[in-house]
Amino acid sequence: MGGLVDAGNAVQGAIVELTRELADPVRLTALQVLAAEGPHTMVQLADALGVTAPRLGNHLARLRTAGLVTVEHTGRHAVYRVGREDLLGVLTALAHYAGKDGITPPDRAESAADLAHTCYDHAAGRLGVAVFALLVSRGALRPPDGSASEVALGDDLSAFRDLGVSPAEVTPGRRRPATACLDRTHRVPHLGGVLGHEVLTAFLADGLVRRGQEDRELLITARGRRRFGTLLPGF
Repeated sequence: MGGLVDAGNAVQGAIVELTRELADPVRLTALQVLAAEGPHTMVQLADALGVTAPRLGNHLARLRTAGLVTVEHTGRHAVYRVGREDLLGVLTALAHYAGKDGITPPDRAESAADLAHTCYDHAAGRLGVAVFALLVSRGALRPPDGSASEVALGDDLSAFRDLGVSPAEVTPGRRRPATACLDRTHRVPHLGGVLGHEVLTAFLADGLVRRGQEDRELLITARGRRRFGTLLPGF
């Protein structure tokens, strides 16, 4: 006599496979973060979960095999995102079962590093992201296409001059003039390359920012807050 449990039942098999992947706290939390906060690099995700990148990499490989996450390579970075649109509903239902309203994590207060810090030799954080957005919106940079980190200069370079930089006077050498460097904090590009370095140098020379005592620490001065509030929309 046949029973309801059928090893060949595709629906049962899919549910069992999903619950197997969600049974591990690292994989479950990784999916919750990706679903609630959007795409992350492996380093960002490892920082959020408090685990090492190699350990997380093994779990992400399993989730990719199961079709629960996808990865997109943007320049030097591998960006992970949820692989199925209906996964959010599943995770939300599980959160409700556990007595929570949803999977969205609580808001985190913006730290000084979130606002501004250095990435190699250029500005990162919300300041770096705002600079990149300004250059793209005003036509000084062409929007990145996601296939490579290098970005081309646009036709109107006046935004660079407003930032204290003249691209015509910059000699790239072996380095690329401008790159879309994925910001670890905000997960959108900030300006890297030679021009990114020149912008930070101009900010430092003009007293808009100063270096702190900690590694990569960058502090916005009172003069900088006034200037950036006028120059960078939404900053």
